[in-house]
Amino acid sequence: MTNEEQKELEKKALDQLMTGKSLFGKDGAFAPMLKNFIEKALEAEMDGHLNESQRSKGNKRNGKGKKTVKSGFGTFEIDTPQDRQSSFEPELVKKRQTILADNLSDKIIGLYGLGMSYRDISGHIKEMYDTDISHTVLSQITDRIIPDVKAWQNRPLEAVYCIVWLDAMHYKVKVDGKITHKALYNILGINKEGYKEVLGMYISESEGANFWLQVLTDLNQRGLEDILIACTDNLKGFTQAILSIFPKTQVQLCIVHQIRNSLKYIASKDQKEFMRDLKLVYRATSKEMAEDELLALEEKWGDKYPVVIESWQRNWEELSQYFQYTDPIRKIIYTTNAVEGFHRQVRKVTKTKGAFTNDMALLKLVYLATKNIEKKWTSPLHNWSLTIQQLYIKFGDRIPLVLNTNSSGASPRGIETPDRV
Repeated sequence: MTNEEQKELEKKALDQLMTGKSLFGKDGAFAPMLKNFIEKALEAEMDGHLNESQRSKGNKRNGKGKKTVKSGFGTFEIDTPQDRQSSFEPELVKKRQTILADNLSDKIIGLYGLGMSYRDISGHIKEMYDTDISHTVLSQITDRIIPDVKAWQNRPLEAVYCIVWLDAMHYKVKVDGKITHKALYNILGINKEGYKEVLGMYISESEGANFWLQVLTDLNQRGLEDILIACTDNLKGFTQAILSIFPKTQVQLCIVHQIRNSLKYIASKDQKEFMRDLKLVYRATSKEMAEDELLALEEKWGDKYPVVIESWQRNWEELSQYFQYTDPIRKIIYTTNAVEGFHRQVRKVTKTKGAFTNDMALLKLVYLATKNIEKKWTSPLHNWSLTIQQLYIKFGDRIPLVLNTNSSGASPRGIETPDRV
């Protein structure tokens, strides 16, 4: 390169740098250098492929083809060497590969996991990297995580989870060109070290005890042997489904769900007063006091709202399990707020989607959202060392506590065993 050509290149590069244009994309100052580097690397790969063994089989070079590749530096065209027997498999730019460098693919998957539409992602990539990517290519890139989704769904679980919340979200999914409502079942667990973990996601056309039975069976087959406390909504048959797979599990129905269902049958003019009386039941300091308040509730409201009072009485044993524990544990288990909080975070990502093209499209996005949410779960629940001791006293050897200590003498990941209290 002459001095004049070098000065011209430097001026062009500086102008593009100052205006924010890609130096490596189409018409970029450095595009010829990148193109030349890639083509020389491919030629070297072809030289290595056409060894003595290949040549003895009659294989040799067979001209060149052209390929347009997209990268984090922009879009450009390269000449690709070909062999007569088409057995050459380049590593730098693989056959049928149109996206160069995994970092761009990672960016696309990351943007998709934040809830951006293919249109928005395409516009972002165009603006940032001067590269046009079709919706079809974007779909192919996000499909790369499907094996990860399936592996995650089938991964082994720990043998024991102290607390598990089970609940469903509802989405619209296209099936044979028609919009269908699907239930996405989520299971959130707390392991014996106090850390949150999403145990699984499952899709069905509706939420029901029969499908929950299939979900629980799958969890069992993946290694889950025991659940100490299961927190659920008031779905009919749910408790029986849980106990059929995990017969020792203590089932706590969600107080908030029970209240919502009750208020559906209370006249609006009575709701404020009824709720004031109902709070004396579920906020009582003991089960005995709560039962006294429930009797008072029946005496005052039983004639006017017999269906509501009967529902509380029928479900009382499963609604009142939390009275066995101190306030910190009560707050954890007497509602399904933990899993509903997880759902709220997922909906921030999925709210832009009117309807998903298929079940896997829904699973892909919720999986990516879940992985981002789990990054924040770096600490055990607050005061978990005290909580686990209460659970140990209650459930005994069903909790295989970790007894090893680290160099400082403290239990790993914040656990204190009863021996050290």
